[in-house]
Amino acid sequence: MPPSTRIYLDNAATSWPKPAVVYDAIDRYQRLNGAPSGRGAFREAVEVERIVTRARKRVADLLAVADPNHVIFTSSGTDSLNLAIHGLLRPGDHVVTTVCEHNSVLRPLRYLEQTAGITVTRVGCDQVGVVEPSAIELAINSRTKLLILTHVSNVTGAIQPANEIGLIAKAHGISFLLDAAQSLGHLRVSVEELHADLVAAPGHKGLLGPLGTGILYVGPSVVEVLRSHRQGGTGTSSESDLQPANLPDKYESGNHNVPGIVGLEAALGYLADRDADDARKYEQTLVAKLVDGFDAIERVAVHGPCDAARQVGVVSITVDGYDPQEIASLLDTAYSVQVRSGFHCAPLMHNSLGTKQHGGTVRFSVGPFNTFEQIDHAIEAVGEIAASAI
Repeated sequence: MPPSTRIYLDNAATSWPKPAVVYDAIDRYQRLNGAPSGRGAFREAVEVERIVTRARKRVADLLAVADPNHVIFTSSGTDSLNLAIHGLLRPGDHVVTTVCEHNSVLRPLRYLEQTAGITVTRVGCDQVGVVEPSAIELAINSRTKLLILTHVSNVTGAIQPANEIGLIAKAHGISFLLDAAQSLGHLRVSVEELHADLVAAPGHKGLLGPLGTGILYVGPSVVEVLRSHRQGGTGTSSESDLQPANLPDKYESGNHNVPGIVGLEAALGYLADRDADDARKYEQTLVAKLVDGFDAIERVAVHGPCDAARQVGVVSITVDGYDPQEIASLLDTAYSVQVRSGFHCAPLMHNSLGTKQHGGTVRFSVGPFNTFEQIDHAIEAVGEIAASAI
């Protein structure tokens, strides 16, 4: 970790710092290579192609997917979700989703409701932000085409029963889109075990890669019906003006973000070399420390499971007498603790948690490079601020 007085606890927005190998790989590519992907036969271009192929294979391994060509590179998790949602749905289709979703799901669906005759059922959650699978099943009707679920809430860190919900989708013959933005890199995400037809995630959060990267797993069951929403050059079949139908070219028109994918490949290698169980245990220890510390402070309410085994490294609080933005500003200016405040792009979740009237929550999200000392400092800072509330 570079020397800094910053205590960065906003890893749910984007991870920082990145592993050193990520910085090194991007710098080396930019300075010594610079070639595009799939656009040349010279030595540097061939090397880029090897890196992109290796990155695709690493993602496939992470998802327990046999064919890496079913992994599509995108510009972000939002881009991945938009490709899945706009590419799959048709007028008259019905979608089942939840109030726990990010705006990257909520807004495309609202847009399609307004413009394309799509109907949507948004299933509620309990007081800690967890959805009941039976409520999902009750929402399904004869026109239901797609079920969308966030694997982990970006507000409370709550882990959803994705395997049970995926099994429901499979039993009803409905496509299942899993938003793994807050789970991939933190939890085991097996496409087969979760019965997922589509998995969307950014590369810059739990995967520890650079911004501007994302992935979408496209399962065999949806390849034929999932339309590409961008057409153009792929570096293949260049003699034809028809978009290629093969994967991944069908969905990867235009130049890849090669610096980003190079960094992502290095990050994925870093993740592959570490012990995933140890990393998860360390994250749980940090979460438990935050929850216990905040729970002991008067005027502070912790929102979510308050159980490290049932959540990832996200802890949200409110403080009586303060707007969340005030807390975040004080933490930054007086204590060098950097967090996120507000609604976290998940407005329906705050309606369910009862935090909308408070202006949302203050969200602390840990990463693999945070220390116990940093967590202690953050807890102490919140305690001092809470004690000063009028």
